[in-house]
Amino acid sequence: MNSGKYIFSQITEFLPKRVFDCIFFRFSGDKFVRHFSCWNQMLCVIFGQITNRDGLRDLIVAIEAHGKKTYHLGFGKNVTRSNLSKANESKNSKIFKEFAYHLIGIARKKRANEDFEIKGKIYAFDSTTIDLCLNVFWWAKFRKAKGGIKLHTLFDITTKIPAFIHITAATVNDVKALDYISYESDAYCIILLLKFTKQI
Repeated sequence: MNSGKYIFSQITEFLPKRVFDCIFFRFSGDKFVRHFSCWNQMLCVIFGQITNRDGLRDLIVAIEAHGKKTYHLGFGKNVTRSNLSKANESKNSKIFKEFAYHLIGIARKKRANEDFEIKGKIYAFDSTTIDLCLNVFWWAKFRKAKGGIKLHTLFDITTKIPAFIHITAATVNDVKALDYISYESDAYCIILLLKFTKQI
């Protein structure tokens, strides 16, 4: 039994912090930062995902409910909406992107199996559109009164884990997103072009 440690802390202990440290040192992620580090920021965001928070304000309310535990949860001594929003705005997103791909690589190795008789990796490529509020995300203009982005995903069928994720404007066609994929030898890619219509 892990006495004295919160469940969230026990879960995040599995994250390879040394790998994360190497990445953010390369990008000078904590330059001019005194208290709220990149690691603190990432743990706050992970906490928001696990607890199914709706947004930044909702996340801060949840963190404030555990105000006396924030240090032991790995969030740092003081987490406010202003310092978390500033960190989200100023920190280089490539730090978290590279770390995410590192974790995806570990997960894919763990989940690898030989259920398919076809030799080589099999991928499915598809995208989904995420609606956004134009008043907040003015740069994500999709239609006259609607904002949005498109999430292009290359899904590894064997491991059931995404191998590649690319975010574009909602108007970008899947064919253009294919240009960003690093192709592998002896691999198969299934492109899903199904259109779903909604009956009224």
